[in-house]
Amino acid sequence: MTASDLQDLLVTMLTREAGNRRRWRSVVGAVRVYSVATHPHCNWSVTPTGSAAENARVEQALDSVRINHPIVTAG
Repeated sequence: MTASDLQDLLVTMLTREAGNRRRWRSVVGAVRVYSVATHPHCNWSVTPTGSAAENARVEQALDSVRINHPIVTAG
């Protein structure tokens, strides 16, 4: 899975729960990918930039996605 695939997955999950795809893409923002050498268990992160409630929903989605997709590639 690539970082852009992961972003699309997160946005799709959040849009199904509540709302506007464009808004969720903005809240999720970019997926940062790190080296597997320095981050062997999970090499990506997201820093949501929405309201407290939106950020909480993103964090819940992130917990779910990290279990199945701990390692991604750039792109």
